[in-house]
Amino acid sequence: MFYQLYELNHAAMAPFRAAADIMRFAYANPLNPFAHTPFGRTMAASLEMFERTTRRYGKPEFGLKQTTIDDQPVSVREEVVWSRSFCNLLHFARNVPPGRASDPRILIVAPMSGHYATLLRGTVEALLPSADVYITDWIDARMVPMTEGTFDFDDYVDYIIGMLHFLGHDTHVIAVCQPSVPVLVAAAVMEEANDPLSPSSMTLMGGPIDTRINPTAVNKLAQERSLHWFSDNVIMNVPWPQPGFMRPVYPGFLQLSGFMSMNLDRHLVAHKEFFMHLVKNDGEPEKHRDFYDEYLAVMDLTAEFYLQTVEQVFMKHSLPKGELMHRGKRVDAAAIRNVALLTVEGENDDISGVGQTKAAQTICVNIPEDMRMHYLQPDVGHYGVFNGSRFRREIAPRIVNFVRQHSRAAVKPRPVPRVIKGGRTA
Repeated sequence: MFYQLYELNHAAMAPFRAAADIMRFAYANPLNPFAHTPFGRTMAASLEMFERTTRRYGKPEFGLKQTTIDDQPVSVREEVVWSRSFCNLLHFARNVPPGRASDPRILIVAPMSGHYATLLRGTVEALLPSADVYITDWIDARMVPMTEGTFDFDDYVDYIIGMLHFLGHDTHVIAVCQPSVPVLVAAAVMEEANDPLSPSSMTLMGGPIDTRINPTAVNKLAQERSLHWFSDNVIMNVPWPQPGFMRPVYPGFLQLSGFMSMNLDRHLVAHKEFFMHLVKNDGEPEKHRDFYDEYLAVMDLTAEFYLQTVEQVFMKHSLPKGELMHRGKRVDAAAIRNVALLTVEGENDDISGVGQTKAAQTICVNIPEDMRMHYLQPDVGHYGVFNGSRFRREIAPRIVNFVRQHSRAAVKPRPVPRVIKGGRTA
């Protein structure tokens, strides 16, 4: 009944949240003489803090209306080009200047681990000037009726294969965090079947390929608990009146509480500073609002997908052991021969430890040396692997160069050096 109590508490707080919002506007109204006093700003700040900490954050928008190509601003249009019960494929269609050579087609597979695909807004924005970008927009499981059936790890892999078939020849795929495993599996399945539409390259970023290497707190939790414990304690049925009523899910608010607890001191300090900025009225709170509007927006995962991922990736380490199955058939990573591989890690990653993603370089034994590269970005954590200034400056250009050099539609230049760490190559 925990999910039901969570919903009941949210509904019970609605009148108080609305009252706090009204009072905040009253205290912040420039016609109110108290609005220009420390007392008025303190009251407005307190009321906003209350409203923000008790609300449910809806799915954010990408809001990417424009990019820059060849130093010229061009418009961007977001459109759904492929759709299934649990995922939409979004295309960021750019108004490319006529006569310009086509850019590589990139499919970004967003993580289905609690946050919406908009968490990768910065990733998409950094790639748009140089690539034709698509992204998986996973649907909140609580919004999918039971009549649509289940969604498990095999379905996830099949969705990726289906998207690659839809996008066609010479598509490059980027997996951020959790989807690194199913993307690698999809590539192996397609290569073993001699599928001509297998991706030209795959970029795996901060993913749990082999969680036995430098295990983090997330990895250790999975080792300390049994699968039955996860099933009994974190799987709940979607309450009425949601469209997915009675669907067993791993609620997003539980995942969020786990993420918050890992760095609770930082979040408390951030909210304290946010409150002080509101009181001082110095204009800085917008950065806080933008970040937490995104970070606190969460979605539910289907129980079957969550439990299979916990068991196969974090408990049994099935992929690096060569024991992972897809539709009853063993996945052979050695079958990957024609897909170039780039792995990217963050030096301070506390979600996927250093070496966990690089393990893909070891298990994909038949990829030629001139078609593989590993990059370790100094001074960034998990989020910095796919977002932020260092991503835009150091990581995104490497991804674009790697993709261009391994396009099947172009003549390949000389082999790419294997970057081991920022500033060093081998």
